[in-house]
Amino acid sequence: MSRLEELLKGAERVALSGHVRPDGDCVGSVMAVYLYLRKNMPNMEVKVFLETPSSVFGCIEEIEVIDSNMDTKEEYDVFIALDCNAERLGDAEPVFERAKTKINIDHHVSNQGCGDINIVVPDASSTCEVVYDLMDSEKLDVEIAKTLYIGIIHDTGVFKYSNTSPKTLNIAAKLIGYGFDFSKIIDETFYEKTYLQTLVCAKAVSESVRFMDEKCIFSVADKEMMEFYGAEPKDLDGVINQLRIVKGVECAIFMYQTGNMEYKVSMRSNGLVNVSRIATFFGGGGHVRAAGCTMKGTAHDVINNLSTQIALQM
Repeated sequence: MSRLEELLKGAERVALSGHVRPDGDCVGSVMAVYLYLRKNMPNMEVKVFLETPSSVFGCIEEIEVIDSNMDTKEEYDVFIALDCNAERLGDAEPVFERAKTKINIDHHVSNQGCGDINIVVPDASSTCEVVYDLMDSEKLDVEIAKTLYIGIIHDTGVFKYSNTSPKTLNIAAKLIGYGFDFSKIIDETFYEKTYLQTLVCAKAVSESVRFMDEKCIFSVADKEMMEFYGAEPKDLDGVINQLRIVKGVECAIFMYQTGNMEYKVSMRSNGLVNVSRIATFFGGGGHVRAAGCTMKGTAHDVINNLSTQIALQM
């Protein structure tokens, strides 16, 4: 019996969820657990609460089971929060708090644990890597393996980020051994962009500004820009990584407007700056080289406040 099955022994109704604006690791870990339980514990009722994920994850089996309407008074035996703490569950947080047993599975160093049972492994590349260790590898199938692989490639930047370890690569090798087209999965879920995404990215990069002796770079997408292109937050995927690879840049910042005087901030580092520390300072979190937060003020205010914290490290 896997540790996951041990944790859920005796539970009849289980709910799963991840963070708002779910990325590849969030969707992958939530859906991998769902598929594993459906296959190996078929008598269990399993509910998935999550904001509607990007269409690129349509290749995941049974992705349609995701319920994005979280206005429910239901009480579950167990609620598993994956890839985040309770505060980032969004509308699913009240359902989490009502559960008889709360389990938190994550890999973010900033997560101190929010459950009755906390499995937070900061050294893991992704939550999907943590989930893999909780499963019985002999009970996986090609769809579960593919879903775990999607989460791992997204949080490691297809094995380019520093969180990639020999263990990560070993797990990935075992997963592709199940026989899915891993090259196609990488292209379709990680690299492929719509024409709109390409236009928005080009606009954001062309209007970017370098500062701190050109070691930092930032760009902003305000409401006017997004309305002009008819863009949504999902159409901004890829901008921050394009900024990060500008030659000479140590820290990249991209933010988009979410409300009046409010911005969602994403940060990436090439090693010199610990962006997790900065994001945590402003109420967010993440990894040493990839983190984010939500900040109030004008775009100028936000950049000035971030610059102060970056300067302390540089």
